[in-house]
Amino acid sequence: MPPRIPNTIPSIADRCLSQPCIQGKASFSTTASRPRFTKSRRLFRNWINGPGSVYRKHTPGETNYLQPQRNASDLKTDNPFPLNQQFKSEPVLDDRAREIIWEKVMRDGETIKAVSAELGVDIRRVAAVVRLKEVEKDWVAKGKRLAKPYAKAVLSMLPTHTFRVDQQNVPFEPINELHVHPYTMKQIFWPTSESRHFTRADAAKAFHTKMLSADERVPHPELIQMEKEVLQRRPLWDASGRFKQAVMESERKAADKELAKAARDEKRTTRVHTKRFEFRFKQINSENVGPKGRARGAVGWRYGAPYYDRAKGEIKIPTSVP
Repeated sequence: MPPRIPNTIPSIADRCLSQPCIQGKASFSTTASRPRFTKSRRLFRNWINGPGSVYRKHTPGETNYLQPQRNASDLKTDNPFPLNQQFKSEPVLDDRAREIIWEKVMRDGETIKAVSAELGVDIRRVAAVVRLKEVEKDWVAKGKRLAKPYAKAVLSMLPTHTFRVDQQNVPFEPINELHVHPYTMKQIFWPTSESRHFTRADAAKAFHTKMLSADERVPHPELIQMEKEVLQRRPLWDASGRFKQAVMESERKAADKELAKAARDEKRTTRVHTKRFEFRFKQINSENVGPKGRARGAVGWRYGAPYYDRAKGEIKIPTSVP
């Protein structure tokens, strides 16, 4: 009879006594894992290596906007979004143009309105350029580093506009546009005589008794007066000189008005200085809330009576005509 096979199985401890044994460890491969690309990323790589290869290198001074179908022979375009054909990329002022604006205002002493009219740049943009240039030059004086390479790279990929000194420059943007006033959004039937000369001032009074005419609400009312003088056969150089004097007087009055307002506010303000803070107190009258209790100058007018603009059942159309 053959010997019986023992039913006892040697334990792990017994096997480890006869040969080295490593517990709780598994061998992992050091081979790099296969890169996993999503479908969108895979399609993008196929596109950028194929039809989109023309966008890899940017030509300095030209736009690199995406187009539905483009090859190397396509012309420049001002539409950066192919699916939104109504959007147009407007040019920006380059560094030389901003430097010219700053020199005219700060060094030559010209008024902001005069520079705006000469170069065809909006008044607000001229003021913003001067303020930012002052900050830039202050940083340079203090030794702070500027991101010039970044600014140069961004400007090289955008349409830019520049100016030339002592030459007739192309206007950068419309400077005398008139914004739509809310009072003019309603339809009014205003009876008037056919023999009466109905002017723009009369039209403004028809919409509201305190509304100014279009000639007075434009950013450059002095330009309108200059054009009228030119039409009356006044020499252009004389009309231009009178325009510069008018804008200088206008800015002087505006500056005096701001200084007077600041002086009045300072007179009504009581300052209390502490080690960390400065407290400012002003005298107010809580009863000056207007006829309906919603005056904008009142204290807490935002938290007073609620507005019923979106409430149901409220009359939202004009019930009277001035």
